Amino acid sequence: MRLIFAGTPEFAAQALEALCAAGFDVALVLTQPDRPAGRGMKLQASAVKQVALAHGISVSQPRSLRLDGKFASDAEQARAAIEEAHADAMVVAAYGLILPKWTLNAPRLGCFNIHASLLPRWRGAAPIHRAIEAGDDQTGITIMQMDEGLDTGDMLMVESLKIEPADTTGTLHDKLAALGARMVVQTLRRAEASELRPVVQPTAGVCYAAKIDKHEAQVDWTQPATVIERRVRAFNPFPGAVTTLAGEALKIWSAQALDGLPADANPGQVLAVRADHFEVAAAESRLRVNEVQKAGGKRLTVADFLRGVSLPVGQRLGD
Repeated sequence: MRLIFAGTPEFAAQALEALCAAGFDVALVLTQPDRPAGRGMKLQASAVKQVALAHGISVSQPRSLRLDGKFASDAEQARAAIEEAHADAMVVAAYGLILPKWTLNAPRLGCFNIHASLLPRWRGAAPIHRAIEAGDDQTGITIMQMDEGLDTGDMLMVESLKIEPADTTGTLHDKLAALGARMVVQTLRRAEASELRPVVQPTAGVCYAAKIDKHEAQVDWTQPATVIERRVRAFNPFPGAVTTLAGEALKIWSAQALDGLPADANPGQVLAVRADHFEVAAAESRLRVNEVQKAGGKRLTVADFLRGVSLPVGQRLGD
C-alpha cells in the first residue's frame, strides 16, 4: 500500500515510524513549516519532518491547503505533490491544518485519522487534556475515516485505555501515541485485505475538546481540591497550573487531593508545611503539593523548594 502521511508533533512521529517499520511505502509527508524554538529561537523541523528525512521521504510543508486562501500557492504545490504520489491512502495524525474536500478525496481510499479519544467523546483539538480534566476513567484511540466534519467520520477501529490516577497529559500522551501507532498499522493491514467495516459514530455522548488556552492554567482555590488536582495533571506539561506566592508566579506540577478542612480555613491558605510537601486549603478539602517551579527556575520537589524559600503556615497563595 502506497501512503501519504500528514502530521507534525511527536504523537504523529511515532505513527510514521511504525508505518515505515511495517514496510508501507510512504511516498510523501505533509507537515507544518519549521518553527522557531529553543533559547536561540532557531527554526526547528517538526518531529514528523525529522523522521521523514531520516527515512529519505519527500516532505511538503504548506502553510495552508486551501486553494482559494491566503497561501494558495502553497496549496497548489502541495496538491501537485499529492497527485504525483499516487497514494492509496493518507494517514493523518495531529497535523494542525484543516484538510479541504479535495485533499480528502485525493487518495484512492481516502484519509485515515488517528484520534486520541473514544469518539464521539472529545472531538477536537485537546482530547487528552480534557479527558484528564473531566475526571474520565478511560480514553483510547479511534481510527476514523475522515470527512469534512470535525472528527465526525466513520470509525474503523477503536481501542480503550485506562486513565491511571497519577496520569498526566504527558504520560497519557505517550501511551496513546504508542497505541495509535500500533492500531494504524493494523487498520491499514485490514484495508489491504478489504476487511474494514466502518461504523457510524453514535449521536449520543458527543462533546468537544477545546484548544488549551494559557489563561486556563490559573489555579482557583475556591474549587474543590479534586478539581484542582485534575487540572494540575491535565496541564502537565503544558501550560502548567499556576498560582502566586508573595506576588510571584508559582507553577504546581504534582499535587494530590486530601479530605478534610479546618472550619476557619480560607481558600489558598497554607495549612501545613512538611518535609516533602505542603497543604493548601481549597473548597471543602485541601491539596497536597509535591512539586513546584518558581518563575525562571527549575522544577523542584517541595523538599528542595523549601530549602530556599520560607513558607509559613497561614500564608495565602493566589492573592
